[in-house]
Amino acid sequence: MSTDGVRTATRADLALAVETFALAFADDPVWGFWTFPGVDDRAGRLRKFWVPFVAAALKYDGVEILGNGAAVALWVPPGVADTDAEDELMVDAMLGGVVGERLPMLLRCFELFEMTRPPEPHWYLSLLATHPDHRGRGAGMELVRSRLAKVDLQHEAAYLESTNPGNVNRYTHLGFMPHGSFTLPDGPTVDQMWRPPR
Repeated sequence: MSTDGVRTATRADLALAVETFALAFADDPVWGFWTFPGVDDRAGRLRKFWVPFVAAALKYDGVEILGNGAAVALWVPPGVADTDAEDELMVDAMLGGVVGERLPMLLRCFELFEMTRPPEPHWYLSLLATHPDHRGRGAGMELVRSRLAKVDLQHEAAYLESTNPGNVNRYTHLGFMPHGSFTLPDGPTVDQMWRPPR
């Protein structure tokens, strides 16, 4: 697969990006099963869940798409906040209607993600999703390679959390190294990975 199809998303791509994230994370240990236990239509919930996060990233050109949604990545540049005050209001409104009684646990989850991020400047791969129709073809890793090539030109670091242990080896092949982990309340462990400047 070629990076020729990699582009920075615009507001017009919001629904496309959200759809890929929703379908890809429906069976994720954290964003699927832990966030929505006992829910049959997790993708339906995630179509609402991801909207404010993707909308926030579109403001700083942080969403990249491969092809027509084969893979989508959300990158936060060094020194940029994931969300601003307006975004936080959108997230709060969404959470109240989508996660119900799981709200306290989700708030603790977000807190853990935020607290454990390294203090050194870095590019943050906040989310990476491959559309189910394109799994196993290298679409997601190709999208990450595209951004890492630019990160390397700037001699900067990159960081991510893997919510699916099956993906750790894939990230290792791209130069990420284990950088700790944390466990969610009554939930799975999240692996942290760091890629030093090159």
